[in-house]
Amino acid sequence: MSAADDTDDFDLPAVERDDIATGAAADSADWDERHEGLPRLLRYAMLVNDNAHHVEQRLMAEIDQLCPNLPLNVAWASAFNAGAGLALAAELDRRAVTEDDPKLRGLADCVRLLCLPAPRGGAFFEDHQRVAKALLLAFRTIVHKSSEQLRCEVEQFVFGWAALPACSHMIVQHNSAATNALFIGSRMAEHRIAAAEEAARREQEEEDQAREEAEKETADILHQVAFSAEVVPNHHLVVARLTDEQMKNAKLRDIIGPLRSVINAPLPLVQVPLLHEVRNILMLEFPYAVEVIDFVLADLVGRTTIRLNPVLLLGKSGGGKTFFVRKLSQALGLPSIWSTDCSRADGAVFGGTDRRWHTAEPCHPFLAVAQAKVGNPMVLLDELEKAGTRSDYGRLWDCLLAFLEPETNCRYPDPALQVSLALNEISYIATANTLDPLPTPIRDRFRVVTFPNPGADDLDALLPAVMADLASDRGLDREWVLPLDGTEHAAVARHWRGGSVRRLRRIVDAILRNRDLHATRN
Repeated sequence: MSAADDTDDFDLPAVERDDIATGAAADSADWDERHEGLPRLLRYAMLVNDNAHHVEQRLMAEIDQLCPNLPLNVAWASAFNAGAGLALAAELDRRAVTEDDPKLRGLADCVRLLCLPAPRGGAFFEDHQRVAKALLLAFRTIVHKSSEQLRCEVEQFVFGWAALPACSHMIVQHNSAATNALFIGSRMAEHRIAAAEEAARREQEEEDQAREEAEKETADILHQVAFSAEVVPNHHLVVARLTDEQMKNAKLRDIIGPLRSVINAPLPLVQVPLLHEVRNILMLEFPYAVEVIDFVLADLVGRTTIRLNPVLLLGKSGGGKTFFVRKLSQALGLPSIWSTDCSRADGAVFGGTDRRWHTAEPCHPFLAVAQAKVGNPMVLLDELEKAGTRSDYGRLWDCLLAFLEPETNCRYPDPALQVSLALNEISYIATANTLDPLPTPIRDRFRVVTFPNPGADDLDALLPAVMADLASDRGLDREWVLPLDGTEHAAVARHWRGGSVRRLRRIVDAILRNRDLHATRN
């Protein structure tokens, strides 16, 4: 005999239309937009959570829509106990199979949710477990679709229900399973909420502390440094900032006299010219150093203003390394180049002399800035390997580390001015004949590239630059020095077969002097 036939043995009243109307009306009147889109099972869980009115009647109305005048629906409406509810749930499960309608199975889970008592001694274990699984599956579908607040409330109920079998010591027996799930879920969430509040409190304290420290640091800077009222323009840099009080210091008066124009002033940063034009200019004069040209210029690709990472040109003596650096500076449009003969320099001089000495002087990189009147000049460290090794006045190699390191060159503590200088836009190029004497820290901070010696075939490319350089030494315009004639050119080619550019320069100079001598006699 089927379950449907069993119901015929009972004298059940017709469906009370008032109960269904009451449930439908309550559902319509108390509709909460927060519940829109929730699976039916979670919606009824939230109705319990919100202490909504006529929850069972609402479910009865939904059941009546799919199964009109179902006798077991009426029986549950009359008794509202676990037996009647589970009988209705079983009938809905049966119809879900026979009618192939999954919605009926969902309604059956909702009935169990509302009618099941608190678990006790394993009673109704399978029904509790089934509802728990259905709740967890439904909760998984809304994790990324609902508000944080609603997810918290649903999670509290779902996890509270799942924990019912293990929390018998916390269960209130005369309350339903749903009511106990709310209670247990809230207790489970207490520690998580407390932990979250504690984490938020600590995070806020850390933010407040960081803000206070930042405000203090800003106040200290503003107290120590008189910032210009004008905003520093783009592609400019204030290298040295001194307060009015510091500028009036008697000990600084002689030091800052020639430097006033570059103190507290936004200095322009020379912008990168068209690199292909720079390359062509250098290629005409140094056709034998194509790899070096490309290696150096690659540093400027994508940059707006000129700044080269430290480069060391390694090559034989007289190969034109220093000459190349000077031409590179000119081709890039830098107003001047600061040259340091490393064989005669020491750290105490290059890094600046302390204010307490009579000969106090700022560091040489800042003097390079003052000479060029730009924030990104080029500094040439000529014959770096010949720097002195005695440490009486500080080795130049050791002093250079602070200027080559990005972490320190942006705030170099000048011993004469006794303020931090922004020297991070300066380009350093060194030359050396060998790497052997250089300490490892220096080698690590320079990119080393081998500079080749020119050959006899490069004579015609070198001559114009050599002639222009000699004319400059004599204080003449290049146009006033006539090119070498055939006899003079042949004499140069006969005596210079490649190698040292310095030797080529001496040969050409001798020929020009001989030309001047004969011109005077005539």
